[in-house]
Amino acid sequence: MRRTLVVLGLFLLPVPLVCAQNPVPVDCTHLLGWVTGRASNYALVNAVEHRGTSLRLTPALNQQLLAAGATTQLIDQLRRSWIKASHPSTCPASLSEAAADSHNQQFDEAAQIVSALLENDPNNSGLHFAMGYLDQQQGDWDAAFDEYTDSKEADPEFGEVHNRLALVFYQGNDGDSAVGEARTALSMDFNDAEAYRMLALGHYANEQYEPAMNAFKEALARDPNNADIYYEMGLVERDEGSLDLALQSFQKSLQLNPNHWQVHSTLGMLFAQEKQFVPALAELDKAQALAPKEASIRENRGNVYFGEGQYDKAIAEYNELYRLNPNWRHGHDAMARAYVAKDEYASAIAQMKLAVEQDPDNANKHRALGQLLLAANHQADAISEFRTAVEIDPGSAASHYSLGTGLLQTNQLPAALVEFQEAVRLEPTAEHHYALAACLMNMGRDREALDELQTATRLDPTKQLYHAREEELIRIMRSGGMQ
Repeated sequence: MRRTLVVLGLFLLPVPLVCAQNPVPVDCTHLLGWVTGRASNYALVNAVEHRGTSLRLTPALNQQLLAAGATTQLIDQLRRSWIKASHPSTCPASLSEAAADSHNQQFDEAAQIVSALLENDPNNSGLHFAMGYLDQQQGDWDAAFDEYTDSKEADPEFGEVHNRLALVFYQGNDGDSAVGEARTALSMDFNDAEAYRMLALGHYANEQYEPAMNAFKEALARDPNNADIYYEMGLVERDEGSLDLALQSFQKSLQLNPNHWQVHSTLGMLFAQEKQFVPALAELDKAQALAPKEASIRENRGNVYFGEGQYDKAIAEYNELYRLNPNWRHGHDAMARAYVAKDEYASAIAQMKLAVEQDPDNANKHRALGQLLLAANHQADAISEFRTAVEIDPGSAASHYSLGTGLLQTNQLPAALVEFQEAVRLEPTAEHHYALAACLMNMGRDREALDELQTATRLDPTKQLYHAREEELIRIMRSGGMQ
């Protein structure tokens, strides 16, 4: 029922918002801020057409806009929409430089300029929009969210900022919020292809593949040559298991934009999943040549080397990743696994601690750190990590099982018993029943232990260990006089 309602929701969007009675003309700072933030040409032309502009084009400004990536369509619209009665707007000279830097992917340089301009103009929605994009390109999605939110609060009628917030929510796997922002943008303009694209991504984050594809088709109907849409449709098709359709979509994306590094990176990981490591690395090499500063590509290269069993090369890739991007929030756990494969537990623990520091509310990462500490005979520290994992996610059988294991190794038998019983209650698997049996045996409660072993054997009759321990316990019980 939920899927049906979501599909219908696409066609039951609210009535478009009423625009301001006297919209403020677009000035130079806002326009160049939006250009620096790589707002879509459609959004820029629309804003200038509906609001007018106080920006009077000069030959010098015309050249600056072209250098920043502005289209001739936008420049023509600026000429048509100039409001002669308005006070001519001026531009900070450095903002044109920031826009050109952003167009040339020199994001650090652009960010320094925009940050300085914001200090003198803290309520400028265009500058906040630009800063949000620059933070986004540097992988700082939290900062991007703050900047886009400030931009929206200063100018809620610029539809593109709602699309950008939708993208941030999508990156954070918050599909519902992404859908909400996309629908806000669509309520302003039903023909906004980017808003349909963001709506599709929101549904995709929620694993609602049918409404996602419907929204992508709406986006393509309005923007048929958008390589990003074909790429993202391919992601949906890949996750649905339709690999042939996904490859067709990726190929169409590359036809439209041969320099689409995300497609090459994704193809690389598809090849890696099929254990085709040579073509996987070839695709990732293409991606890195196109986007040499993109951290995710280097992370993917590390993952491919790990899958290939080349652990030293994997570690080298991860080290280079963090040298170039010290705050990158992925990969420390993967690097830890590479060190484990080399039996270098001290280095693995150090990497896993960094992963936990970056994501302290992730129960899985605390549990993984605890398992490494346990393997390195740091039982007290391991138990502390397992307890944290249980506190964060008390419904995780794996965390209770891990905590029970640590407590059993340190002979804290009553406490271990409680954790194993909870693991069995949450997930009555053969492994959990076996662990509970081991704890009961150590407590001298052999009859109860035998019941648990028999349950484990019944659940997984192929496991010879369970049969062996059951027979061993029966012999012990008989030799002790128990029938």
